[in-house]
Order: sequence, then C-alpha cells, then structure tokens
Amino acid sequence: MGAWSGEPFGNDIAADWAWELEDESDWSFVDEALTEALEDGEEIDHDTAIIAVAAAEVVAHGLGHATQRDAYTEEVDSFIARVGRPTEDTVALAIAALVAACGPGSELAADWAGTGDPGWDESIEHLRAALSG
Repeated sequence: MGAWSGEPFGNDIAADWAWELEDESDWSFVDEALTEALEDGEEIDHDTAIIAVAAAEVVAHGLGHATQRDAYTEEVDSFIARVGRPTEDTVALAIAALVAACGPGSELAADWAGTGDPGWDESIEHLRAALSG
C-alpha cells in the first residue's frame, strides 16, 4: 500500500499530492480532489480515495481542526496561510467525499480492513469529527 501509518498523509500518494498544494492559490484544487471521489459512484479507486482523505484533512486544517501535524503537513499549513478558511460548500464536499472514500465500495477501505489494524478506522473517525465540529 505504500503506507507507514493510517493518518491522512501517512502514505506516498497523499504525501506527493500535498506537495502540489505549493502552487495553488485557492480551494479549487482541493475541491477537484474531493469531487473526483464523489464521481466514482459506488466503487471508488484506491488512489482517488487516498487523495480524497488527504484533501479532507486539508479542509480540517483550514477549519483549525487538523488531525495530523508533522513534516508531511507542512505544505498544507503553507497552503492554508495563503488561501484562508474553506467555504461551507467545501466543508460539505469534504464530508461527503470522506464518506465515499471510506465506504463499502472503497478499495482503500477494503485494503485497510484486510490489515486488521484499527488505527486507520480511528484516524478516519477523528477526521470526520474534525470536519463536523
């Protein structure tokens, strides 16, 4: 899986995606990642789900409710400093995308379920709470 933890940026794909935030000046890049997760329908591709979870974490950072703060989120902090707080529409999109990315049709959720590691589920629940509160 290329993952070292169950945190939103605890894998190669999400960490690489975070670096792309460096060139962004508004929320559209994050919105696109979240929307893509919702466009996959009932079955969501592994990489699309990983990026949706990472994008949801960016929204949580924008709300001041980050669930992960480490070297992998430094670019997220810089992005938030440039673009400010997300809109209510972006927050709603993040919640919906997170549900899709971690739902029964998600390859990512199936992969984590196969590991027997409860850390990913706990991380996702923490992120859901951060977006809702």
